[in-house]
Amino acid sequence: MTPRIESVAWDCLMLRLFDAIDEANMPWLMAAAERLHSAFGAQLIDLVPSYTTLMLHYDGLLLSEAQARQGIANALIGLQPLAASETGQRHELPVWYHPSVGPDLAPLAQRAGCSTAQVIERHCSRDYPVFTLGFAPGFAYMGLVDPSIAAPRLVTPRQRVPRGSVGIAERQTAVYPLVSPGGWNLIGRCPLALFDRDREGYSLLKPGDSVRFVAIDQAEFERLGGDPSPMEADA
Repeated sequence: MTPRIESVAWDCLMLRLFDAIDEANMPWLMAAAERLHSAFGAQLIDLVPSYTTLMLHYDGLLLSEAQARQGIANALIGLQPLAASETGQRHELPVWYHPSVGPDLAPLAQRAGCSTAQVIERHCSRDYPVFTLGFAPGFAYMGLVDPSIAAPRLVTPRQRVPRGSVGIAERQTAVYPLVSPGGWNLIGRCPLALFDRDREGYSLLKPGDSVRFVAIDQAEFERLGGDPSPMEADA
């Protein structure tokens, strides 16, 4: 790891720790985030983690770019990755895996040369770190799924993806927190609210958290408040 500091704006710097997406990046990124929060204190306006970087927005009236760069360099001295128990919360997200709410479940199984039950088993078989939030409020990019069930984004995105839809794109997986367009392969639906304006921090999932998907049946899905309405044919 050779950290690099890049200018983004007159009051914003990008700390680049890695060049490729990897689950092993997250303990380092979260450790760096803790150090930077502590080092900059009230001079820090925002700190945005992503797959390989941390974007640091500082108060340009209190710090020059040179001072901010030096502050980052000092904070990284002796940096060590956080233990798994220190990186964030672990969440279990229930999912009803079914073709009526996951229209790409069967095609993905065919692509992988396995049964739909095996796709579900593989999707539920590991904990996924939350890399970053983006695209829509509370949309958490997670990975990495088993290579056998990785699938490219749809050539033509759907115009309307229901809230709670669980999808796969390449080796990443995510849950759509709101109704929106989208081009991920949909394999099921989660009944939980991932984005809530009344929740502190709004988003249930945060970078550094981890997620384990748990398969449930339709009855449990509806008991938890899920909407079982099938996908629209022209969605």
